[in-house]
Amino acid sequence: MKFSISLIALLLCLSNTLAQQTTDYSKYVKTLDSTIETLYSVISGEKGEERNWDLFKYLFKPNAKLIPSGRDKDNIHVVRYMSPQDYIESSGKWLIENGFYEKELHRTVQTFGNITQVFSSYESFKSKNDTKPFMRGINSIQLLNDGQRWWIVNIYWQQESKDNPIPKAYLPD
Repeated sequence: MKFSISLIALLLCLSNTLAQQTTDYSKYVKTLDSTIETLYSVISGEKGEERNWDLFKYLFKPNAKLIPSGRDKDNIHVVRYMSPQDYIESSGKWLIENGFYEKELHRTVQTFGNITQVFSSYESFKSKNDTKPFMRGINSIQLLNDGQRWWIVNIYWQQESKDNPIPKAYLPD
């Protein structure tokens, strides 16, 4: 009897795992535009709104990094390296508890072969109804097109500051 219950529980877990793995997210990574639009939309949501972390992770190549930069307590510029899972664990709860919308302002794209570098200027809001951002900056997004889909390889970003405003070249006309 215990074996039967254990077997049923195992089969239910496996079927749930397989169902999660068979979700077709391919439409989100068909084009460069759809990939970047999905990146912004998947981390954005109102306070209390869950994010689709499976879709978020699907955007990234294995071993991809998210690399925020800023100043430490000694006013030295530093970076922190995170996997997509590390980002979810360190920021996911905050995004849901506080509400967060990141909107792309402007994009510059450079491509060579199958690699693309995007400078994507952004504004951040607590709600989609806010009119004044609480933060702005630039995401440097490196991507790979493997012939089948787009992959995010790295996102390296810096927030705007009084001493370091976003240059006009990276803002809308």
